[in-house]
Order: sequence, then C-alpha cells, then structure tokens
Amino acid sequence: QFTPSSFLRIGQLSNVDLNEDTHELETEVPRQRPNEIPHNEKLLSLKYESLDYDNSENQLFLEEERRINHAAFRTVEIKRWVICAMIGILTGLVACFIDIVVENLAGLKYRVVKDNIDKFTAKGGLSFSLLLWATLNASVVMVGSLIVAFIEPVAAGSGIPQIKCYLNGVKIPHVVRLKTLVIKVCGVILSVVGGLAVGKEGPMIHSGSVIAAGISQGRSTSLKRDFKIFEYFRRDTEKRDFVSAGAAAGVSAAFGAPVGGVLFSLEEGASFWNQFLTWRIFFASMISTFTLNSVLSVYHGNAWDLSSPGLINFGRFDSEKMGYTIQEIPIFIFMGVVGGILGALFNALNYWLTMFRIRYIHRPCLQVVEAMLVAAVTATVGFVMIYCSRDCQPIQGSSVAYPLQLFCADGEYNSMATAFFNTPEKSVVNLFHDPPGSYNPMTLGMFTLMYFFLACWTYGLTVSAGVFIPSLLIGAAWGRLFGISLSYLTKGSIWADPGKYALMGAAAQLGGIVRMTLSLTVIMMEATGNVTYGFPIMLVLMTAKIVGDYFVEGLYDMHIQLQSVPFLHWEAPVTSHSLTAREVMSTPVTCLRRIERVGTVVDILSDTSSNHNGFPVVESNPDTTQAGWVAGLRGLILRSQLIVLLKHKVFVERANLSLVQRRLKLKDFRDAYPRFPPIQSIHVSQDERECMIDLSEFMNPSPYTVPQEASLPRVFKLFRALGLRHLVVVDNRNEVVGMVTRKDLARYRLGKEGLEELSLAQT
Repeated sequence: QFTPSSFLRIGQLSNVDLNEDTHELETEVPRQRPNEIPHNEKLLSLKYESLDYDNSENQLFLEEERRINHAAFRTVEIKRWVICAMIGILTGLVACFIDIVVENLAGLKYRVVKDNIDKFTAKGGLSFSLLLWATLNASVVMVGSLIVAFIEPVAAGSGIPQIKCYLNGVKIPHVVRLKTLVIKVCGVILSVVGGLAVGKEGPMIHSGSVIAAGISQGRSTSLKRDFKIFEYFRRDTEKRDFVSAGAAAGVSAAFGAPVGGVLFSLEEGASFWNQFLTWRIFFASMISTFTLNSVLSVYHGNAWDLSSPGLINFGRFDSEKMGYTIQEIPIFIFMGVVGGILGALFNALNYWLTMFRIRYIHRPCLQVVEAMLVAAVTATVGFVMIYCSRDCQPIQGSSVAYPLQLFCADGEYNSMATAFFNTPEKSVVNLFHDPPGSYNPMTLGMFTLMYFFLACWTYGLTVSAGVFIPSLLIGAAWGRLFGISLSYLTKGSIWADPGKYALMGAAAQLGGIVRMTLSLTVIMMEATGNVTYGFPIMLVLMTAKIVGDYFVEGLYDMHIQLQSVPFLHWEAPVTSHSLTAREVMSTPVTCLRRIERVGTVVDILSDTSSNHNGFPVVESNPDTTQAGWVAGLRGLILRSQLIVLLKHKVFVERANLSLVQRRLKLKDFRDAYPRFPPIQSIHVSQDERECMIDLSEFMNPSPYTVPQEASLPRVFKLFRALGLRHLVVVDNRNEVVGMVTRKDLARYRLGKEGLEELSLAQT
C-alpha cells in the first residue's frame, strides 16, 4: 500500500552520482540486474548520438555536384515527388489494414462476450461472463506486449516523442527500422482489440515515419536487400525531410486531415523547413488520405462514395442546428480552463507512474505482467460499471453496434455499455452525435472518472498505443455532462446541445494533455468537417495550453525529458546571455593532422573513454608574429568517414609516395550508411599501422566555427538553425580550443529558479 510519505520518497530526486553507483553494482554483482534503477530527470543521457544534418562538403562531394547537370537535378526532384507519393499510398494502406483487422477482431470479441452475457443474464452466473471478458482481453494484450517487450522495445507507446526527437536531430536507436514497423502495427491491433484505453491514431504517425525512412533509402537493411534506387538520398539530410513527410501522412491517414498533418509535422516535428518541403509534405498527406478513403469505401461496399477520409471520423456537425452564440464564448473559455487543469493532472500522475516504471518495472517479463494486469482491470471495471448502471434507453432510433440488455426491460439497452462495450473511436462518435437525453449524467460522471485513471495508467505501458483517442473520449464525456447540466440550469433552452459541448470538451482535454495548438485546431476542424467551430476550438485549445503550461509541461515533452534525450528547443533559455562559448564547449578536443599515421587514427577511434564522432583536422603553420608553431584548423572529419577509409584501406605506404589505390567515391560512403561498422570489426595489421592516411580530400574543409567569446544564444541559434552536429570553437589565431555538440547546449534548461545545468550520465 502507498502511504503519502512513500509517494514523496519516490518523488524526491535522488542526487546520486550515477556513474559511481553503476561501477559499484558492476563490481559486486557481475550478471544480475539491480532491482531499482536510480533515475533522475535532471540528467542528460550520453547514449544518444546526433544526426548529421549538415552535408560534408569535401572534395568528393564537390566533384559529384559539379558532374551533375541540370537534367540530372530534375530527375532527382522527380524522384522526390515519386517517393512522397509512395509514402502516401503505403501509409494509407497500412492504416486500412489496421482499421479492417481491428474492426473484425473487436467485432468478433464483442459478439462472443455479448452472447455470453445475454445467456447468463437469463439464468444467473454473470461472473463467468466477466471471467471470459477479462481473460480474452488479458490474453490478447499479453501477445501484444510480449512482441513489444522482447522483440522491439522502441515500438512501445505512441512513438510521437521518438519521432519528435528524430526530427530534432537525435538518433534514437532502431526508431525507423522495418522491424519496428511490423511490431508497431501488430502491437496496435492487439492492444486496441484487447480493450485497453488506447487509440490507434498516435502510432500511425510513427508508422508513416518508418515507411518514409524505408522507401527513401531504396533498400532495407533489416532484410539485407538493396534495390539500388534512390541512392542519392542516403544521408541524414534527405532522410529527415522524408520522415517529416511520413509523419504528416500518418496524421492525415489517422484523422483525415491533410492540412492538419502538414501543420503537425511543422509544429511538433520538423526542426527545418522550407517551402518546397511544405508542398511535397502536403502532397504526401493528400495521397495518404485519398488512398485510405478509396480502399475503405471499396471495403464497405460503396465504391464511389468517398466518405471515410480518416481512421476516426467524428461524423458531420451541421452548422444549422449547431451554431453558437456570443454568450457561449465565456463558457467555452471556462471549458478550456477545466481541460488544462485536468490535462495537467493527467500528466503529473503519468509522470510519477513513469518514474516508478523506469525504476522498478524495467524487466521485460514484469512489463508484460503489468500490461496483462491493466487489461484485466480495464475489463473488470467496465463490467462492474455496466452491471451497476441502471441507465436504460429505448433501442429503437439509436445506432448502437452491440446493445447489451442486461437488467433493462425488453426493447431497451444499457447506456453505460455503449461507452465501455465498444472500441474507443465508436464511443467518441456516439458521445458527439447521440440525441439529447441518451445519457444519464450519473453514467457520464462515473465513466469520466474511471476512464481518466485507466487511460493514465495505460499510457506508458509496454504496448503500442496512442493517447489521442482516450483523451478525446474523456473530454467528450465530461463535455457532454457539462452540456447536460447547462440545459438543466437554463431550463432546457435551445442552444445547449450536448454534442457541441462534447466536441469542445474533447478539444480541451486533448489540448490540456498534449499541448498542441495550431495543428490540433485544424485537425479538429477537418475531422468534424465544419469551419464554424474553428474559433471556439482555437479559444479552447489556447486556454487549455496556457493553463496547463502553468502547472506542468505537455505529455510528449515530459516523456522526452524522462528519457534524458538531449532535445534542443526552438530558442536558447531566455536568461542565458551571460554564458559564452568558452564556458559551454567541451575540451580538450582530439585533433588529427592532415596526413596522419593509421595507428594513431585506430587508437583514437578505439578509445572508449572519449567516444567522439567528429575530429578537427589541423596543420601546423609557422607563426610569423611570435616564434613558434600554430596548429591552424583545416577541416573536420567524422568518425563514420574515418571508418570507411580504414575499411577500404586508403593508405599511403610512406609519407612521400603518391596514391596508387582506386579512389574512393561518395558511393562507398553512401553504401555504408546508416549502419557504419564499429571500429572493433575492422582489422588493421601491424605493418598497416605504420602507413600514413591522407585526409585532405575526405574532410570537410569549411566547417562552421565560432569565436570563443560568442554568447550562448548566438551559438545555439547557429547550431539549431543549421542542424549541426559539431561546432568548432576557435581563438583569434584559428587554433581549435573546444567543440560544441548537442549535449553541451541541451544541458542548460530553464527551471523554476532560473537557469539550471543538467548533469550528464552514461546510462
């Protein structure tokens, strides 16, 4: 049991030095995992690498670019459009697959359970039905959780935080692999069918991104197949642009909102943006919505009626019967405040829960057990609520998929069952569109309360699942409750239609949890097919975001922070002008000479204590002003480039011999991307260690540099806007004095007391 003090104990930040801790554990218990992982959110993890968004303009690159004529550039541009079209089509098809499979499996499950309940209601012994429902849920979720926990842990959750990090320039391992996509899709299907409080919309964004990353590379490293197409796009710059298109296509397949998708990948995702990219991304989103629409309409048997643009369709809101008046604006703003407070509460609870999970539930088998427990509890809560509810509604004229009669009179159904005994998407639509009087306020109140805690407990389990739909459902339930109580207060005046308030409540709740503004407004407008509500939805979302931000940050940002990812926000912290590059940079820097011994290079790369990825190349010049030599900066070379050079053995026998081997092409570097072999796998003999290696045509001769007096915001702006991975700090004689990387900038954060510096940890 939890006493308040034990909760506080979990909450107090353990300010232990993690490195010492892990060393002690390693010496005492060589193989066993610790029971508690000391975790602290004031840390930055060193296990994440950056992506190279900045092209290395070495001689090979320049020669290739000079060879490409105008026609070749045009074909590259056409290839980009073709890739975007393929991304759209495939994302749409994956969404169709998920939708159709979920519909059939969930339908089967609900029919079995409904027949069972109907049978046992007549002759008593309903506990068998409860057992059946809970067992079905737990077993389906067990499979979904097993594949995620043991095969691909990155596929857990909605995947939006991971994609945000990837687009920000952080290399999250395995995040855009084919294996992740397969596990993600199967996991989503299983967790939705297993009746968890989750949606299948969030994971679509991750799936779209994986599809985009895969297609744009023209090969699959997981399947060891290279299709020899799109080789020009094998670098982080291009891949990242396509991934943002994939994320947008995922949103538009999920909500039928192509413009919302573009705005989502602009607001949440892409850190780099230009107009051509916008247009291509919009193209991919449109194609994906259209594909989903056509396939689903054929599947539903009305081939020419393109009526299901997204996985969730809120149905049409008619402006005639559901306009709004000026005096309702304050009511909407009040709903935004409520949504912000509830969202902040949701995030705070989820934060403690996630801290607890990171510390204690870190073994895969425990994670699977927890997921099964949640599934069984969800079924039990649903069953008990339906069992205790006495809220009966007449069956005729209602559009309930699986009406449960239970203890109601003939020709009536239990209205609590429409909320629990259904996939969450259908429940949302019911709450929006059922005529006034379909729900008892008591039913809605109980449902909101229960579902809030269930959804909060479910997010962060080791299953693939989104938080969009549960948030909308909670919001729609309390919004409808709000609308009903308003019409009680105003003696049933005409403008208090509960469906309209359900929509505003849903927007407020979702805005309070994820804190998206622009894209969410447009997504809600496109999903309801109604522009009239644009203004109230925008007001509600703004209020929810302002109120929520006062208490705690958004759910995705919170999870990024809990994973200790070095995430760079749009701007440097506001009070950081006093810091200069000299205080921020990492020193000492490992430099290489322009013509270097192979042995030295191998030793530097094998040194695990300083796992650097970029090395300034320097050359000594006689200094005219003072007697002495100055090691001036000549260029920058990356670890991946050095590894390719060593692998192909581009050595000069002695310092004075010219090169005789075949010249390396840019293609050799592209073929090794993205999984460059580790240095341990490259064998260099003792004789070869004495050879020399000439870096002049492989290094980037014009790396970005800053003087050591530059202020932190200035360094940050340069680093963030150009998407750099290494920024060399030089003094006034062009000698290298330090290096700024992502970790050095992400360390500084604005806390409650002002600027705070995070510590770095190896974990």
